[in-house]
Amino acid sequence: MRVSLEWLSDYVDLSASPDAHELAAQFASIGLEEEDFFGPEVTGPLVVARVLSLEKEKHSNGKTINWCSVDVGEDEPRGIVCGAHNFVEGDLVVACLPGAVLPGNFEIAARKTYGHVSDGMICSLRELGLGEDHDGIIVLKDLGLTGEPGDDAIKLLGLDHTTLDVNVTPDRGYQLSMRGIAREYALLKNQTFNDPANIDVPAPSLDGYRVDLEDTAPIHGQHGCSRFTAMRVDGIDAQGSSPYWMQKRLLEAGMRPLSLVVDITNYVMLELGQPLHAYDADKLGSKITVRRARAGEKLTTLDDVERKLHPEDLLITDNYAGTPAGDPEQDFNEAHYGQRVIGLAGVMGGEATEVSETTTSVIIEAAHFDKVTIARTARRHKLPSEAARRFERGVDPHLGPAAAMRCAQLIHELAGGTIAPEMTVVGSVPEPTVIPLLADAAAKRVGVDYTSEQVENALTAVGCKVDHAVDGQSTLAVTVPSWRPDLTGPEDLIEEIARVNGYDQIPSVAPQAPGGSGLTHRQKALRTVSNLLAHVGLTEVLTYPFTADTRSDALLLEADDPRRTMVRLANPMADDQPLLRSHLLATLPDAVNKNLGRGFKDVFVFETGLVTQPEAQATATGTFAPGYHPTEEELATLRSAVPPQPLHAAAVMTGKIERLGVWGKGRNVEATDAIDLVHRIAGVLGLTLDVRSSQTAPFHPGRCAEFTLGDTVVGHAGELHPKAIENLGLPARTCAFEVDLDVLFAHSLERAWDGALSTYPVSRQDVALIVDESVPAADLARALREGAGPELEDLDIFDLYTGDQVGEGKKSIAFRMTFRAADRTLTADEASALRVKATDNAHAKFGVEVRS
Repeated sequence: MRVSLEWLSDYVDLSASPDAHELAAQFASIGLEEEDFFGPEVTGPLVVARVLSLEKEKHSNGKTINWCSVDVGEDEPRGIVCGAHNFVEGDLVVACLPGAVLPGNFEIAARKTYGHVSDGMICSLRELGLGEDHDGIIVLKDLGLTGEPGDDAIKLLGLDHTTLDVNVTPDRGYQLSMRGIAREYALLKNQTFNDPANIDVPAPSLDGYRVDLEDTAPIHGQHGCSRFTAMRVDGIDAQGSSPYWMQKRLLEAGMRPLSLVVDITNYVMLELGQPLHAYDADKLGSKITVRRARAGEKLTTLDDVERKLHPEDLLITDNYAGTPAGDPEQDFNEAHYGQRVIGLAGVMGGEATEVSETTTSVIIEAAHFDKVTIARTARRHKLPSEAARRFERGVDPHLGPAAAMRCAQLIHELAGGTIAPEMTVVGSVPEPTVIPLLADAAAKRVGVDYTSEQVENALTAVGCKVDHAVDGQSTLAVTVPSWRPDLTGPEDLIEEIARVNGYDQIPSVAPQAPGGSGLTHRQKALRTVSNLLAHVGLTEVLTYPFTADTRSDALLLEADDPRRTMVRLANPMADDQPLLRSHLLATLPDAVNKNLGRGFKDVFVFETGLVTQPEAQATATGTFAPGYHPTEEELATLRSAVPPQPLHAAAVMTGKIERLGVWGKGRNVEATDAIDLVHRIAGVLGLTLDVRSSQTAPFHPGRCAEFTLGDTVVGHAGELHPKAIENLGLPARTCAFEVDLDVLFAHSLERAWDGALSTYPVSRQDVALIVDESVPAADLARALREGAGPELEDLDIFDLYTGDQVGEGKKSIAFRMTFRAADRTLTADEASALRVKATDNAHAKFGVEVRS
């Protein structure tokens, strides 16, 4: 919220805070943190000047300039070259003299141009940072201003104003107004403030403009519109522009002046916090209806966009019969009651009833809409507006009549016309909320010994009414003001007590960590895996878990692949990524591509994260109204609908895994590197995985390994399929792996030793076995372990050979077998006997032959 201090001074006495930066610090102490600071940007001599004469000169470049003599309040007039033509002799303009500095650090100096020495510059609104108008210079009479030559134009134009941009938290919608900020300043300085909403309003009349509320099917437990106020102003002149003081305040608040009536509605919204809308009464039916949208309805909003409406959208409609606007024979037929859509309630009005320069009568709307409805409509149509921003944070339901009257008074003052004596007010305001609060609750919760007087004064300062309950001082009955819908329980009141009395009064005491067992086994294991991958040179990344069906196509997943079954989000962040990933390789390549696009050639990244793996397409289980606490059965239904979300680890690697250096030319990453990383992950968890070849997308069918733990598939590793690499835009021979960490963690336990470690030396035996090429090395290794027994401590493959010496369809695998006994030193004969037992078992299972 941008707060003009000049505007704020209309409601409170700012003399207690002469320094704007000091005021910003004081606001921060009560929760209004400064986002930005807009101080005076124009320095130096900027004065009112009278044009004494001007001579038009056409130059060779085809441009006609004015050579002007201007009176700037000095002994002699100054000569200034000006290219604008919207002024004449005798006009008062704004002249910037040499030595001045304009926004953007633009320094003014006398300079020769078009054959003259221009001794200054005649300024436009844009050059002074007051708007976008650059076609003509400022003529004071057009702004409703006057002065004498030499007067300080900085003060006259309000260029000496200071504006603070403060951060308003989502639960404090009342602060999105000058009224709300003034209330906060009065609280800060213990002042009373001049409430701009404290004006007389006429009693509701049955003879006013007709409005019906027909939200017959409330959503989220709330009716879309609880109260609607309407007022009429006739005989206005909407052709004029807003006065300069109003335009300046709108600009300081970050809003662009548009037209007189629209500027007035925006001004009152900024002043009071109540969004308003003005309809051209001659384009409107005889009755307004507020209702939900119907199937197939559309609306062209003020931004000239036709929008398809949703059944949850709250609409403003009328009974206009369809006769073209401006036709004197307009037929406001009751048969068309509520048929024409003229606005998205609380978000944006419709084009059909837009106020224009020909408007002579307006209907002013000041309604109170359900914040959830407005927030969802604004997001659904991607249509943020200042009105929606306020409604979705909560607007004072009592404020409508005062805001409508304030708007009508300004229209009457600035555009003429007559305010109709009848005011329409339909609907009702909610009963005030009363919250019981223990008198010592704030002291116990915050840790500050607040006195009962401090508690009551703080609550009264924020607008609450405090009564003592029947039990005396122990319990307070606190009636919440209508503009504070965020105060719903004792905790909210305690927060206000702490805020008003000052956050600096709260002691900074570091809480003592409770005793416990430290990290869980899962947390330790996850850190171990992440540290391992980072240690070997991979970089950990975090990708968004959103994807699309097209990514499954790019990864060559089969039509019946379970990874194609994904949860579809009801409200995705991006329409082209509406699904939750079912595996990490669906999103991890994006991180690789981003790094490649930044010029990196060797990219090794990994991610550990949750994936969502529904057994079938997820279905919605319904929603609950705000404040409703589901039953255990309803919670169980919700939990049962949540699909499994296992923890996975994955990596994508491309480029040189061994860098070029004095030790050699380096080496590109290969499928075996990805496979080795999975083995190392299992190793640090105290596990041994079985591995076999596999044909699983998105991996190369001849360079893919599948890892199992018992009968459970843990993951895959290898080189990606060339077509998948092409689809993903990755370099050739890119390698990857993905494993299910939940499965590994479930089998990985804290290491415990059942007996003493053997202190006896090892005995190593090498053996080369000839076997059919179809036999997996992992199965052969398992057979050797089974045959050798517990004395086989380690088993490594150190050679693989295929060729004429072993015959067609055969391969030779060489193993190094490490034996060690727990109670003695094994002799060579004992180790040889164990080796023979191992090879005999392999022969029995696979028909292997020992290669001599």
